[in-house]
Amino acid sequence: MNSTLILAMAFTASSFITSIEKKVDVDNSKITWKGHKVTGEHDGYIILQKGALQFDDKNQLTGGTFVMDMTTLTVTDLEGEMKGKLEGHLKSDDFFSTDKHTEAKFVITNVSGKDGKYKVTGDLTIKGITNPNTFDMIISGNTAKADLKVDRTKYDIKFRSASFFDNLKDKAIYDNFDLHVNLKF
Repeated sequence: MNSTLILAMAFTASSFITSIEKKVDVDNSKITWKGHKVTGEHDGYIILQKGALQFDDKNQLTGGTFVMDMTTLTVTDLEGEMKGKLEGHLKSDDFFSTDKHTEAKFVITNVSGKDGKYKVTGDLTIKGITNPNTFDMIISGNTAKADLKVDRTKYDIKFRSASFFDNLKDKAIYDNFDLHVNLKF
């Protein structure tokens, strides 16, 4: 066998790296959020509609996509009328416009790291607006965990943002909110 043929076969074999997709168990996964304001904070959850993680043949993370159902945005730190009012306001055009934008999506574009400890970069789309976000992700067994900081103003959510409005004093809502992601697959 000549050396050109051997080289061509080696190149062809190396270009077929296997990718393994592991679907996220949406019933047992959880995405919680926390928003901060001058006088306190609120928290709740958003239901994951679908998602999958991509791994190479050595079980190292290489990618993934996740879709959140924004119509399920729920407040957990309030009850009764106050809970209903805040949920309604968060779903309104002042915040997430869930009537017009029912989904938010995250698509992994780059992964570095190995052995369960990764630096993940991806495109987060909220209200039809896409921006990059980078965070650490830990994968252990069939669980992936990550904490994201999201600047809401990059998604045209400016309600009571001190970055855009003066003299808000104790009515200001901070620009960043937290997403804590716990995925089971």
